[in-house]
Amino acid sequence: MFIVHVFIHVKPDCLEAFKAATLENARNSIKEPGIARFDFLQDADPNRFVLVEVYRTPEDAVKHKETAHYAIWRDTVADMMAEPRSAAKYTNITPDETGWDS
Repeated sequence: MFIVHVFIHVKPDCLEAFKAATLENARNSIKEPGIARFDFLQDADPNRFVLVEVYRTPEDAVKHKETAHYAIWRDTVADMMAEPRSAAKYTNITPDETGWDS
């Protein structure tokens, strides 16, 4: 698996619009065959979020960025960011490949 944690800091006045746009992106993303999980998490600081994106292969992450729903999300939330988003990439140790679908 190829796991990406995307760290996002949103402007306070954009909080609800960001959440709505990201929920729509998450709902569509999880339908992609190459995505095992797509979690949208809010920090104790309500303006900070993490997306936990679990892809079956690194190529599936590339395919995700080619989807219409990703492009809509990216363009919609671009001006909502308090700072550029960042990402960390991982490979799984546990659960194994089948454990992500439960």
